[in-house]
Amino acid sequence: MHVRVTFVAAARSSSLLAERFQDDHPLDQAGWDEVQRAAGDLVPLAAAELRYCSPTPRSRATGDALGYAPLVQLALRDCDMGRWRGFTLGEAMAREPSAVDAWLADPRSTPHGGESLASFISRVGGWLETRPVDDGSRVVAVAEPSVVRAALVYALRAQPSSYWNIDVRPLSTLTLAGRDGRWNLRLEQAAAPRG
Repeated sequence: MHVRVTFVAAARSSSLLAERFQDDHPLDQAGWDEVQRAAGDLVPLAAAELRYCSPTPRSRATGDALGYAPLVQLALRDCDMGRWRGFTLGEAMAREPSAVDAWLADPRSTPHGGESLASFISRVGGWLETRPVDDGSRVVAVAEPSVVRAALVYALRAQPSSYWNIDVRPLSTLTLAGRDGRWNLRLEQAAAPRG
């Protein structure tokens, strides 16, 4: 018995350089355009038996635009960044450089007063572990790139610090297959180029 969970990173709501902690803005025009371009490859995931999304406007809009009609899952919310919510990393660094350094160095630290990176990874992993297991069942979840990174770190039992070495682009996918703490990263064959 196993389940296959495919995470789809939400389309953008701002330029990558302007990304903010716990950004709750809707998709911007570039995000809508990205969804339209990627739809041909991502729409088939709507055949999954269970379809979820994180509670952010851009995750919900991405899932809806792809025809998933996803159910919101609070466990798939972004990391709680406390008083840094709404800041870019540069803004947080300008205000509290030593606190940002501590946060980047220690996955258990919470200098912002929110959730630690280790707790965030554990929360996302807990959601992954509680997916209904039915042999061959498929799940799709549209979530913030940070959530996709946390899921990968959890599934591979990697050190929390490896979170910082994973780059998740908008509308990229990650498929994990497994059950009960035994997860495998599944790399899918690329689609043939369109002529």
